[in-house]
Amino acid sequence: MIYKSVDALQKVLAKEVFFYAKDAKKASGRALGTLVELITFYLIKNWGLENNLRIEKRLIEYSNASVAHNVEYSLHPIEKIKNIIVDNNVPITSTKIFNCNDIQKYFELESFTKVNSTILSSSGIIKNACVIGRSENSTLVSVVKKIKNGRIHLMIIQQYEKPFAMVECKRVGIEDGIKKGPQTIEKAKQGAYVARTVSSLQKIRNSDGVIYGVLPIGNNQFRFDVYETILHEIIQSKDLKEYKDFILTIGVVSNHGNWFTSDNPNKELAVLKNSYDWLIFLTDKGISSFIEELLLKPSNDYIPVRKAFLKSYKRDSKKTIKNQFTKSQIDKSAEELLQNYFKKNRKRTKSWFNIITPENSDINELKTQLEKLSIKRWV
Repeated sequence: MIYKSVDALQKVLAKEVFFYAKDAKKASGRALGTLVELITFYLIKNWGLENNLRIEKRLIEYSNASVAHNVEYSLHPIEKIKNIIVDNNVPITSTKIFNCNDIQKYFELESFTKVNSTILSSSGIIKNACVIGRSENSTLVSVVKKIKNGRIHLMIIQQYEKPFAMVECKRVGIEDGIKKGPQTIEKAKQGAYVARTVSSLQKIRNSDGVIYGVLPIGNNQFRFDVYETILHEIIQSKDLKEYKDFILTIGVVSNHGNWFTSDNPNKELAVLKNSYDWLIFLTDKGISSFIEELLLKPSNDYIPVRKAFLKSYKRDSKKTIKNQFTKSQIDKSAEELLQNYFKKNRKRTKSWFNIITPENSDINELKTQLEKLSIKRWV
């Protein structure tokens, strides 16, 4: 790794990409946050869970519908799924999908309110996990699977509205010139609050420091046991009546300056560790490898990825340039290459992530838990 820290890498981005910004380092920091989200997106996608995915969903607190929180990603049970192939007659919109005979026959479209969305724009921008319709308990989502020989392969998914897992991404640490980092500790506390309030399985700490779980089971009755015991029970059980409001909470964190590691956590990491079911640390090596190999010094094969990134952050006083390198929308050429990159480097990219909690766990265990939750009959 050329860069000895993310802080050093951030300064390189500030100099080479965001030199025009009033605060170039701050602009590069925001871009790094976007890249953490993007890497997380492709981790989930590489696990085969893209059809379960929703982006920036408002998630209500358990039994408190008056308060909702936007989360980066939520994972939802699948009720119905249909593969269709359409001509590359862009833009591909929700209206075109709703007018497709195969979709009309397969889904009960009369129960859905159409959401005006563009799945693939005329300029070649894909909207990931694109919501095209909503009903009271379900959402229709469109996913671009591939574009080949002038044809677009789409997956139309009817997702159950209540998720079985949620993922948030945080960059935490101390910024330049700040001794205590109040901004990032507040962000960490906010993430911890969301993680503790969205699921029916709630945490309390015993006097000896052991974390216990409390699960409401109706009629003013509660299931009470060591947290890990109940969590394991929920993952393995086929009886979902008591567990229908459970949500597995996952946090992905990365460094903000060379201030801490997963083995030497600061206050922010400690706060998050005690709140999420899974807390994953994206290492400096991981994010540096991604940026160096795809954005700063790519091989010829990955130059379109660099171009999409640079175009998104090009100086544009009229603000006519649309960002095409985020978790929500991405250039179609860059998207295909990023898929190939993560497939080709599956073993190496796995090493980019350290597990903070649960202790002594492997990221494959999280993948297995999500797979088990995704095939349960929650509805």
